[in-house]
Amino acid sequence: MRCLILDGHPDGGRLLTHLLDAYAAALPAGTEVERIAVRDLAFDPNLRRGYAKAQPLEPDLQRLMTALDACDHLVIGFPMWWGAEPGMLKGLIDRVLLPGWAFQYHRDDPMWDRLLAGRSADLVVTMDTPPWYLRLAYGDAVIKRWTRQVLGFVGFKPVRVFRFGPTRKGGAEKGLPGWTASLHKAAGSAAALNRAAKLPAPLT
Repeated sequence: MRCLILDGHPDGGRLLTHLLDAYAAALPAGTEVERIAVRDLAFDPNLRRGYAKAQPLEPDLQRLMTALDACDHLVIGFPMWWGAEPGMLKGLIDRVLLPGWAFQYHRDDPMWDRLLAGRSADLVVTMDTPPWYLRLAYGDAVIKRWTRQVLGFVGFKPVRVFRFGPTRKGGAEKGLPGWTASLHKAAGSAAALNRAAKLPAPLT
């Protein structure tokens, strides 16, 4: 299995880095792991022409797209700021998940092909908001968008979600042992999750 771990935090050495380290360390023996931090990529995060005209891809974006195409399982981690991912990660989505590469609309109906199907994903989100409050007050909006409108839209399935918070006022120190254990378990079962992703869709 090939696993791509994408670190969406603008800074290194933070809680998220530690959590992704724990995930990587628990992956089954023989897993090919590639780690990419968005903060280390040189690219314009602004999609300046929309999708009507192709915007030239920087070498770092080409490298990321090669890694995405090669991976069986994707792990994306980011801190939730103002109800969403950091801006640079959002810009990366705009630039990389391109029509004709990640998805393709049909000509004669409103449906589309999910060109990255056959891959599974784990989403790791740290937050100051208690996860129960994110669901109750905000409808889990950021999670639904990522699982359905981003990863699910281009074909990643199954997608598991790990919400870790609150992180402030001692929350990270208190929660870290349990959060780490959850990621160890997830990493250990990543290969089985990916096998489920590669199963053919049921006949309807």
